[in-house]
Amino acid sequence: MSDLEAQSREAIQKGSKSFAAAAALFDAETRADAEMLYAWCRHCDDVIDGQTLGHGMSPVADGPARLEALYAQTRAAMAGERPTDPVFAAFQTVALRRGIPERYALDMIDGFAMDVAGRRYQTLDDLLEYCWGVAGVVGTMMALVMGVRPDDLPTLRRAQDLGLGFQLTNIARDIVEDARNGRVYVPGDWLAERGVPEDAVADPAHRTAVAVLAKRLVDAAEPYYASARWGLRDLPVRSAWAIAAARGVYRQIGLDVVKAGDTAWDERVVVSGRMKAWRALEGGVVALRSATLDRWGKAPARPDLWSKI
Repeated sequence: MSDLEAQSREAIQKGSKSFAAAAALFDAETRADAEMLYAWCRHCDDVIDGQTLGHGMSPVADGPARLEALYAQTRAAMAGERPTDPVFAAFQTVALRRGIPERYALDMIDGFAMDVAGRRYQTLDDLLEYCWGVAGVVGTMMALVMGVRPDDLPTLRRAQDLGLGFQLTNIARDIVEDARNGRVYVPGDWLAERGVPEDAVADPAHRTAVAVLAKRLVDAAEPYYASARWGLRDLPVRSAWAIAAARGVYRQIGLDVVKAGDTAWDERVVVSGRMKAWRALEGGVVALRSATLDRWGKAPARPDLWSKI
């Protein structure tokens, strides 16, 4: 294992135990590339949020300058210039090896730009534009890492859908924490319907209404999770297993948020180790079905869902 691969693996193990567990199911080469891509995504997010491996968010005063540096470093890496930062060196390695288009990398940073600008989202479609930037495009890039061709748009759309489902789930889980940090992602028209002022989302007085909004976000994620399942049949079996496991764990987070109701934000909702193991086993079954029954038949048409691809 190279130094870049070792550093990337350490980043994923500290930054996301759920993704680290799923990545362990990949074959060695795919795992290394997925971890290097993850490390870059995690680094960019941390730079903008003032975090360390996804922990300890603190406001940053120089957000625009940090953003411009990320754009510049990413463009340079994609152009083949030798990065001095190992995170960008790792990203360059996987991007050039897997043929990741520059536009996808820049779309992700565009998503972080929305956070820097303090953008608010009036409709679900507005929010999905943000979800594309910070998660949908990541799913798309991960699909390329797993061997999907850049011109295989149907499969890339399914990968996009998984990222969108993940992000809607994350937003539901983190509504209150995000609001305390000055970020409100719930569509403004949804808040208005429930009588929740944008500057009072974290107020305990609105907790019942927020629980209803969280369920609405989780419900909005469901068709994207369902669509993503049909992309598994176009992946190698081990990759399909890893993605199916991750899909099961993230979807479980949303189910747990809904089940907790008003108390979902008393402490951070996490999936237990036992449930993660169950979802991993379940993912194996889903992957085997995807490689057999699903491949023998015709995939259903993708539903009429929002899409960037």
